[in-house]
Amino acid sequence: MARRCELTGTGVLTGNNVSHAQNKSRRRFLPNLCDVTLASEKLGQNFKLRIAAKALRSVDHVGGLDAFLLKARDEKLSDKALKIKRDLKKALAA
Repeated sequence: MARRCELTGTGVLTGNNVSHAQNKSRRRFLPNLCDVTLASEKLGQNFKLRIAAKALRSVDHVGGLDAFLLKARDEKLSDKALKIKRDLKKALAA
């Protein structure tokens, strides 16, 4: 399973561990991924997603999963999140 947020696309970053003597060795910065269940009010369903903790705060700030998905750019969303967004747009159009 990829270490990537399904809503924001946040992934692994790389950098250096730097000692006091300025010795540098490569390291990885992993995103803080959480397995959460988010509810869609318009669809009346719950969805299990693997998202970063920062994305969870963003979802709460925007006003829920539905509002976040409608504002999100398609390039950053995972296939699962894109399917939810398409279903959401169909439900709003009907």
